[in-house]
Amino acid sequence: MAPSDTIIIRSGLERSMKSGIIMACRIQAGRKTLQGHMVETDARLALIHDWLTRELRLPVDRIEPASSDASFRRYLRASAGATSYVVMDAPPDKEDVRPYLKVSEMLEAMGAHVPHVHAADPARGLLLLEDLGTTLYLQRLEAGGDSERLYGDALDALAAIQVRGRAASAQLAPYGRSELAREMALMPQWFLARHLSLTLASAEAQLLEATCEFLIREALAQPVVFVHRDYHARNLMVVAARNPGIVDFQDALRGPVGYDLVSLLKDCYIAWPRARVVGWVRDFRARLLALGGEAGASDDEFLRWFDLIGVQRHIKVLGIFCRLWYRDGKPGYLPDLPRTLDYVRDTCARYAELAGLARFLEERVVAQLPLANARVAAGRSPGAEA
Repeated sequence: MAPSDTIIIRSGLERSMKSGIIMACRIQAGRKTLQGHMVETDARLALIHDWLTRELRLPVDRIEPASSDASFRRYLRASAGATSYVVMDAPPDKEDVRPYLKVSEMLEAMGAHVPHVHAADPARGLLLLEDLGTTLYLQRLEAGGDSERLYGDALDALAAIQVRGRAASAQLAPYGRSELAREMALMPQWFLARHLSLTLASAEAQLLEATCEFLIREALAQPVVFVHRDYHARNLMVVAARNPGIVDFQDALRGPVGYDLVSLLKDCYIAWPRARVVGWVRDFRARLLALGGEAGASDDEFLRWFDLIGVQRHIKVLGIFCRLWYRDGKPGYLPDLPRTLDYVRDTCARYAELAGLARFLEERVVAQLPLANARVAAGRSPGAEA
């Protein structure tokens, strides 16, 4: 397809944390994308236009970016008259859309509002999806939106997924020991060594290893449910019907009951007072029990599950956010490191089993993080510390 007036490309759009559809999320200050400007000579864009107009016979009059992605996927918004769609573009030599299709079908069967798949061509890595709009939960919450209603909807949807998805979760890979350990190993590699330039003493390395083993045991002791893995305010869309719209679910696993709840209530992008979080946790447990789900013997046990799987998740995220900068050249997540670290510090102060990690963080990490972030803000390139 030669460049023409048919294709209109607009830039200035970005994704969320890792690998999900963030539909028309404007770049925030300090967050940049490596995808750059799409150009009309893009071969994949020509393929998409041909697929939409010739094969699906849609009267497309506009194609523009909806989001970029930390993987090789990208998302485009295609307008056909009064109807808007989102196209997932996943080059088949680099990405496989079949896991997305599998999980999408599972979630839709549970009643979750995921983007409906209107058409799919897995061999060419193309999906035509329902457009859930442009309003993220995060945007609405930061603008002072009704948090009780928004979180109430999100908790209802999550409880339904966990209970209705019991049978479906058997089709998912387990969120097991190896996955949990591999994720936490990102923190000493990318956060401590690369970002903070810390060299661990033998005793410190042993402390981290013992702490990770404790967190793994605690995680594996929780009831197992369908786990979205990134159920947070940048992957939930505010929609008029069946709120929320849910995206970024293709990496779903079968794992701990508290994991997605932590993603939502101890969000790396927005924080709430502890008392409010605890109230939401108790409300969620009541929802699970009302639906017949497994929710522990008491509120205290369930809160412990929530807190400890939160430490596992946030240790992982500390590593991921730094890797996104040093490996992928994306510094936009470094400002979220202090909030993420604070979650770990707060929980460590509440549980005696994490006292050693608490001391390590206070003595070796807390003072170094603002210095490391300042070095990056001063303009040091990703490869400068290689």
